[in-house]
Amino acid sequence: MSLTTFFIRKSFKAGDDKRDAGLSTPETIERWDDICYGMDPQWQVLDVYRPKNPGHALPVIVSIHGGGWTYGDKERYQFYCMDLASRGFAVVNFTYRVAPEWKFPSGLHDTCLVFQWLFGQADCGWFDLSHVFAVGDSAGAHMLTIYCAACGNPDYARQMGLVIPRTSEGEAFCPSAVGLNCGVYAIDFATGNTLTRNLMKALLPHHAKDPSEVSLVNPVPFITDHFPPAYIMTANRDQLAGPPAQKVLTEKLDTLQIPYIDKTYGTDAEPQDHVFHCDLRNPVGKLCNDEECAYFLSHIQE
Repeated sequence: MSLTTFFIRKSFKAGDDKRDAGLSTPETIERWDDICYGMDPQWQVLDVYRPKNPGHALPVIVSIHGGGWTYGDKERYQFYCMDLASRGFAVVNFTYRVAPEWKFPSGLHDTCLVFQWLFGQADCGWFDLSHVFAVGDSAGAHMLTIYCAACGNPDYARQMGLVIPRTSEGEAFCPSAVGLNCGVYAIDFATGNTLTRNLMKALLPHHAKDPSEVSLVNPVPFITDHFPPAYIMTANRDQLAGPPAQKVLTEKLDTLQIPYIDKTYGTDAEPQDHVFHCDLRNPVGKLCNDEECAYFLSHIQE
C-alpha cells in the first residue's frame, strides 16, 4: 500500500467518524443489511433503506460511495443514504472493491452487478423499477459517469469488459437521471491534481503507464446522447474536486444537448468543502440533498 492510500484511509476515516458520531437509524426508516449481490461476501454486499410502511413500490436511488477509489464501504454512507430514503425513495447502498487490493475496473463490474441484482427484484414490491436514479460522490461520481457513458457506448463497455444490465425490453439499463456530487471527470496525468494522480496510479493495473487504461478512466470523450439528465454539484471551497472540475463534463453535455443542472454550493461567508452534503448536521448539505431529490422527483412527474 502506498503512503497516499494509507493517508487517504486514515484521514477520511477520521473525518467520517467525526461526521457520523452519535447518529443512528431513524425510527421512520426500515433497513435490510448485508445482502450479497455477487460472490464475495466481504466486498459485494448491499443494504436497502425505505420509509416504513409506504404501502407501494418506491422510486429507487442507487448510491456509489466516494473514497478516492481506495477507501470506503456502505457503512460509511448508511446515514446519508437513509436520509435520502426519508424523502420517499428506496435507496440501495453498496460496498464495492477498491484499490490497491482491486484494480480498475473492478468497482465498475460491481456497479453492473448491483443494477443487475436490482432488476432481479421485480416481484418483491419494494422498488419502482420504472424510476431508478443514481448518485455518486467524489470517486463515485467519476464511476457513475463511466457507467452511464458505457450504457450508451457499447464499444466503451466492451473495452472495460462491462456487462451492462438489460431492461425487460432488452435495452441497456441507464438511470432515469443521476446526481454527480463533487466529482472529477477528467484525469490529467501531466499537470492535474497530485493526489488524484497518485490515487489513480494505485487504481490502474499498469499504474497509468498504459495509454489505453489512461484513456478509459477519462469518460467524457465516450459520452453519447444516451447519457441521462444530470444534477451536477460541487462546493465553492472544494480542495479535491472543486470548481471548475465539472466544466469539461458540462461542455460535453451542452454539445449533445443533454439537460443538466450545474450547481455550486457555498458562499464566501459560508464556504462548503468536499462532499459537504454527506454531513446530516450541515444545513447547506440538507438543502443540496433536498434539491437533488426534487430533481429526481421532477423526472417522475414528467
